[in-house]
Amino acid sequence: MVAGWFTDYTDYTDDGDDGDGVDFRLLGTRCAACASVFFPREDSFCRNPACGGGELVEVPLSKRGRVWSYTDGRYRPPAPYVSDPDAEWEPYTIVAVELEAERMVVLGQAVPGVRVTDLAVGMEVEVVPGVLNENAETVWTTWHWRPMGAPS
Repeated sequence: MVAGWFTDYTDYTDDGDDGDGVDFRLLGTRCAACASVFFPREDSFCRNPACGGGELVEVPLSKRGRVWSYTDGRYRPPAPYVSDPDAEWEPYTIVAVELEAERMVVLGQAVPGVRVTDLAVGMEVEVVPGVLNENAETVWTTWHWRPMGAPS
């Protein structure tokens, strides 16, 4: 949905491969001076108040992490959230995931079909490409969290 927040997911197509988004990653930035990692990415300055560094390098973030918290979204979010206002609203599951290497928490939706009753704090999940919304002209892509061992 936001350019530069995740890798291009052209591998996530119906081209005969397993469509699991193997190369799909969230993209952050790392400060060259203090090694702080940021997501969403930062391209202007180091957000670490103790650092005066300014050189930021794009880095792929960990593909896996552990559920830190979760809840469900039972209302239609306001704009700029993209959804068909005429379609019946379906609740979705929101997951806060602590990434393995970065030790930071990233929010995102769970893959469709995963409900809060399917999750537990500490459960291992992985980031996969997903569809936020689509129409005849556009597919709005995003990331989803999928419990390890769950079907694609």
